[in-house]
Amino acid sequence: MYTKVGHILLFMLGLLFCSHSFAERPAGKEGKDWGTDEGKECVECHMTESPGMYLEWNQSKHGQNGVDCLDCHRAEPDDIDGYEHHDQRISVIVTPKDCSTCHPREFKEVQRSHHASAGEILHSLDNLLGEVIGGPAAVNAGCRQCHGTTIKIDEKGKPTKDTWPNTGIGRINPDGSKGACTACHGRHEFSRAQARTPDTCGKCHVGPDHPQIEVYNESKHGIIYRANVDKMNLGSDKWVAGVDYSAAPTCATCHMSASGDQPKTHDVGERLSWNLRTPISNKINLIRLDNGHQYDLPEGQPLPKVGDKPDHPKANGGTVSEVFTWEDRRGKMEGICYACHTSEYVDGHYKQFDDLVDLYNTKFAKPIAAIITDLKTMGKLTPAPFDEKIEWVWWEIWHHEGRRARHGASMSGPDYTWWHGIYEVAKHTYFEFVPELKELVGDEEAQKLLDKHFRPIEGHDWFFNGLKPEQIDAVRKGYEERYGKGAMK
Repeated sequence: MYTKVGHILLFMLGLLFCSHSFAERPAGKEGKDWGTDEGKECVECHMTESPGMYLEWNQSKHGQNGVDCLDCHRAEPDDIDGYEHHDQRISVIVTPKDCSTCHPREFKEVQRSHHASAGEILHSLDNLLGEVIGGPAAVNAGCRQCHGTTIKIDEKGKPTKDTWPNTGIGRINPDGSKGACTACHGRHEFSRAQARTPDTCGKCHVGPDHPQIEVYNESKHGIIYRANVDKMNLGSDKWVAGVDYSAAPTCATCHMSASGDQPKTHDVGERLSWNLRTPISNKINLIRLDNGHQYDLPEGQPLPKVGDKPDHPKANGGTVSEVFTWEDRRGKMEGICYACHTSEYVDGHYKQFDDLVDLYNTKFAKPIAAIITDLKTMGKLTPAPFDEKIEWVWWEIWHHEGRRARHGASMSGPDYTWWHGIYEVAKHTYFEFVPELKELVGDEEAQKLLDKHFRPIEGHDWFFNGLKPEQIDAVRKGYEERYGKGAMK
């Protein structure tokens, strides 16, 4: 017993020693080494009350430059999320608007970005599926932890436990701002190096319907990054591709960081030329407005001009300030690629990527979507989603397998392009969607729909007429050369 108590005492003394060693502040300008006097009181209290929080802050850029607790957590008298805490009015929530005091450009870019609009999933089929067919608790602890939730405040000025904690990238904050800087820059260190690692993005961009981290890890980029992470200079102030590092790109490299004549941006969708999320992909133009909003406009729709006031639900009465065509957006991404690749290499990548998306669209997505539309017109499907099996099959074809294939091709992940992608799309099209179609409308009516929408597409010829003998013989020949005559049964 004595030995056990002795060990505990030694451990506690060690913690005390460590906390005091980290309590020392760096030499700095007078009055800035600890921040304000009120801020210093906060810091000194948290050194013992929450030493891990203090340690993270102390070794951060904030801590080393005199940005203290109150600089971020102070609440104004009219803030609904403010409450009294040791003679200070504070808020536990630090919003992007709060961060904009020191980071105005980043705030502006984030607020107009795809990330900030991630909370719109609350009005999507994904959320309906989760809320009704799954259950609200699953959505709250699952979907909303990445997409964000609307933070509610109780009568004491504190966030309700059913909406907090939440660092969803599209979180809707009490002050009207969207997002959470801590989704990428973990509090309280707010490390740039951590935000630049692919694992940070992989918290949300993971899984059956958006496996970007898995695709990245199997790609040559991901393999080289893992082997050379110590050469990535992740903590660099400017972190310019091809200048500060050259081993491999991370997610941040391609979507946010600087390279050549491309400046850094927190608008993560600015360099995207395809929409890979929807049932049918389209190339997307970007319309930016003077009120801080922006929206994607699919290729083929009339483009507004600078100075126009477009009648679009996301325009919010704004005037067009910039128009980026999908070619412009692709040019921005190519500008990043050129830091390490030749134009021929980049052109080849985009050719292969575009061809895969066109294959998915033309052979599978468009004809299946057309059949679903016909079924609704025929009265064979109810207006409600997810109450017929065929709708579930179609959902997984585009929402899971189709997305995997498209993202696999976009990020050079061959296994996700084929085995987890188009292979699954094809298997479920021919051997789940088609049988369910026949079950729903009968063989004769199903055949009419397939003749109308599938048969004109050359890629479906094998399904109607069988594999050609020369196709089978070519495979047999190669198989037997490798494994011996008669090996292919």
